[in-house]
Amino acid sequence: MTPPPDDRILGCLIGGAIGDALGYQVEFDSWPQIEREWGPSGVTELRYGRVSDDTQMTLFTAEGLLEAVEGEEFASVRRAYLRWYDTQTKPMPPMGSRGLAAEPWLYMRRAPGNACLSGLAKGAEPGVNPQSKGCGTVMRSAPFGLLASSPDAAYELARQCSALTHGHPTAGAAAGAFAMMTAHLLDGETVQKAVSHTMLHLRQSLDRSETADALQRAFELAGNVPPGPNSCAPLGEGWIAEEALAIAVYCLLGTDDVRRALVAAVSHGGDSDSTGAILGNLLGAAYGCAALPPEWAAQVEGRETMAGLAERMAAARP
Repeated sequence: MTPPPDDRILGCLIGGAIGDALGYQVEFDSWPQIEREWGPSGVTELRYGRVSDDTQMTLFTAEGLLEAVEGEEFASVRRAYLRWYDTQTKPMPPMGSRGLAAEPWLYMRRAPGNACLSGLAKGAEPGVNPQSKGCGTVMRSAPFGLLASSPDAAYELARQCSALTHGHPTAGAAAGAFAMMTAHLLDGETVQKAVSHTMLHLRQSLDRSETADALQRAFELAGNVPPGPNSCAPLGEGWIAEEALAIAVYCLLGTDDVRRALVAAVSHGGDSDSTGAILGNLLGAAYGCAALPPEWAAQVEGRETMAGLAERMAAARP
């Protein structure tokens, strides 16, 4: 039975946080280091429930969209990202803070991305950091797919908001593709159809070719190599936008075992928290919160905040 949209919205947020927390335990570690510390099966435990900037920014994306007046979503998301920037540059919530900016746990600095910080420090003007296509633009973009009026609208708004910190066209295409997949999954599409529809959309423009090519490689690898520890290595390390999305999509397509997919997405020598977060968002949108490993869902940081946002998002969904 297909889970209802409200369960998949909650699953998207919680799943992303689980993948983020799993991967944050080993971010910046090489695969040999991970193998020595965690064993050949990879990161199979959630020893610490701490989330990183990936989940933080995802929540601020959601808040920005929820606060937007129709037609002013871009400006509202920009304001939300600037509020997140304050959490990374101030020690605690200032007097009079509201919403997410009033929650002390979000002021923890957990390896925020350089392009996100520098872009926001420069005022978050479209086109900032024109050469940047880091994965920081993708890992925060699931909420566009949860609240958009259509998958096409999700793509376009995520692409536009990507340029607030990452000006490279591939960054926008990868963020848009992620949001589009999320929207398709929330509409009840299978994971295969969600990815296929998105790949067809990308192929309509040469500007999106790097992302389309990365997803094509993910599609082919998923059909030949089951996801496992370090099996995503042929797709890159996930530090750049299209690689992070490709690793997550490979794990999404390669198995319907949620736990196995999450372990594979973080057990590699790359940007493991971002690849885990992106996959977790997709898994939650596809299968719902009930499909996530319950002990990880209960342990992850910020669950109460995510549940409140998910309830508001379900009520606001077009």
